[in-house]
Amino acid sequence: MTLHHREAVGNRFDPASMLRARSLSWTALHAIRDRMHAGIGEEEAKTVAAGVFQELGMERLWHPPIIRIGPNTIKTYRQPSIPDVRLGENDIYFIDLGLVFDGHEGDVGDTFTVGHAPERQTCAQAARDLFTDVAAVWRREGLSGHNLYNYANERAEAMGWRFNHAIKGHRVSDFPHSVHKGGDLGDFENRPSSGLWVLEIQIAHPTEPFGAFYEDLLTDAAPEGARQHSETLDTH
Repeated sequence: MTLHHREAVGNRFDPASMLRARSLSWTALHAIRDRMHAGIGEEEAKTVAAGVFQELGMERLWHPPIIRIGPNTIKTYRQPSIPDVRLGENDIYFIDLGLVFDGHEGDVGDTFTVGHAPERQTCAQAARDLFTDVAAVWRREGLSGHNLYNYANERAEAMGWRFNHAIKGHRVSDFPHSVHKGGDLGDFENRPSSGLWVLEIQIAHPTEPFGAFYEDLLTDAAPEGARQHSETLDTH
């Protein structure tokens, strides 16, 4: 298969290693989730995350862990968090990881709730559902990255959520993917190849200050582990 020049990879690139990095990244994300609790702050959660990474033998970060709580869940990765926000008894948060295992990049993200927060839980699930919908359209119809994000925006609005247009997905590969300069998925005018692009979805409540985030690698067939992670109940 001939790749577009924006899908260039390095000499070490191995599709199986990409899937392994993805799987280990999901393992890390859920290990962090298991350690989240009411009262924890974002910086404390990042310290917890560092311990998880060490336990899993992570090689390095390719982007720092992003953990957003409550009103910070509507922030993009470039926007600083409101300081000193802590997880409430009935609240929402998301985890966004960019980890390197065996020289390959994993990038995963998901949103969870604690306590009794049905509207926030609905938002978290909506981000997962929208990801699943958009990924299925990519597999079925072969849409370009640009058209995938147009579709995601239309579906988010139809579902009753605000879509974050600043989040457009991106390339991953053998580290560092930035050498290959793949750019944003949302600006890619071709059909994205399997195993090279991360689809990012971020939505927000139309009037309330909370939102949800979900991201994963676009693959022709999602591994069973990734599906199990997506289907896990998000209250604890």
